Amino acid sequence: MKIYNGYKRLNDNYTLFTDAYEYNMGSAYLLAGKNNQEAVFDVFFRRIPNNGGYAIMAGVDKVIDYIQNLKFEERELNYFRNWGYPQEFIEYLKTFKFTGDIYAIPDGTPVFPNEPLLTVKAPLIEAQVIETAILALMNGAMEHATGARRIIEATPKGIPVMEFGSRRADGFDAGIDSAIYGIMAGCSGTSNIHAANMLNIKALGTMAHSFIESFDSELEAFMTWAKIYPDNCNLLVDTYDTLRSGIPNAIKVFKYMKEKGISTQNIGIRIDSGDLAYLSKQARIMMDQAGFPNAKICLSNGLDAETIESLVLQGAKFDSLGVGDNISKPSGRMGCVYKEVALNEDGLLVPKIKVSNDTIKTVNPGFKKLYRAYNKNGIAIADIMTERGEKIKRENLLIISPIDNMKNITINNFELRELQKTIFKNGELVYYDPEINEKKKYCESEMQTLYEEVKRCKNPHEYYVDGTENYINLKNNLIKETKEKVLRLER
Repeated sequence: MKIYNGYKRLNDNYTLFTDAYEYNMGSAYLLAGKNNQEAVFDVFFRRIPNNGGYAIMAGVDKVIDYIQNLKFEERELNYFRNWGYPQEFIEYLKTFKFTGDIYAIPDGTPVFPNEPLLTVKAPLIEAQVIETAILALMNGAMEHATGARRIIEATPKGIPVMEFGSRRADGFDAGIDSAIYGIMAGCSGTSNIHAANMLNIKALGTMAHSFIESFDSELEAFMTWAKIYPDNCNLLVDTYDTLRSGIPNAIKVFKYMKEKGISTQNIGIRIDSGDLAYLSKQARIMMDQAGFPNAKICLSNGLDAETIESLVLQGAKFDSLGVGDNISKPSGRMGCVYKEVALNEDGLLVPKIKVSNDTIKTVNPGFKKLYRAYNKNGIAIADIMTERGEKIKRENLLIISPIDNMKNITINNFELRELQKTIFKNGELVYYDPEINEKKKYCESEMQTLYEEVKRCKNPHEYYVDGTENYINLKNNLIKETKEKVLRLER
């Protein structure tokens, strides 16, 4: 289990964190003699949150912890005894251990709809009972990471973004995840001391409006802060009136520090309400004219990617951003799902498919491989699904949309990289899970491989997630066979 500065990422046995139907099916598999039948399940999402151009993979670290801690102790077994599950099933659970394989795209990778993010290949019961927990772990982690990266992409290079989202999070775990996956996605740090301690970094933050309101005057509050924290003199200037009170009082404090020989290298203001573009430009003028061009401006207050892009277009002046809501509790949900794609029949993994009239809900079948194709400049041009063991043409490769076969393209002069890594093999962890700073650097480098049109906030270009001709033929044949079976039943 991964330990962060003495803290476990998961502090409990989450074996029962699942939906009842998972164990109902598990018991039925056992009693039907299907418990050892091997199955393959894929985790994927169908739509990118907030109409974005990409999502960020996250949560592999938590899945690792969950699988390694998956066991049935007496309190778990008692639940099944108390609610009448078959004794044979309870006896099976006593010696339960995950023995399957798990493959996943590494944390920090930009990912796209309808491609396998994580694949489980395991006996049916084992693959089934872990579904809900894996989805919960990945959905939350990816929402935080994707929300944070959209904000990073909207922010001019070199401007730090601080994660301030704990107070908006849905509970302790979500607050910690917001910090950790926010930093992984590019944030400079977090205000959450628990998360900062886990990562062995210093937490970030200054004061709230309540501190200023606790003094007889704003100036007294600012002066008190400057005397106590001269090396971190960042003053919140919008409690009463930003331009007529807050900034003039901040300037008075900066002048006092200068007169007393106190260093003014780390001075600044934070604006947390009002017209941030206008106020920041006026603040910059006022502090420059007062002789403090080095005083930094931090902006906060419900910032999201669209707002930040608007601030930049309006010429807002800022040296850092504090972002909370849209990392800790982003409005867009990942909606990851967990679907069976293959089943062992007579020693062969036979592709399985769920067919829907809504083409986006028709599952991409089979125990497949996923590759990312790059052009000669190292830019990602498409993700490509193939049959396992399929040899891929290195020139004139036809790739086809699995949702709309009329959308296809032939690519040349490309390099391929397999995206999924083996995480567990025969139930044993075989993957090195990088530390957070390694993941942060990796995420940054991976984002540089995407076209700017894919990364833009509004109306992003749709990235190709395609299949080879062989793979698309496999899918189309399965759809045809399934529909023919239905027609035969109707006759």
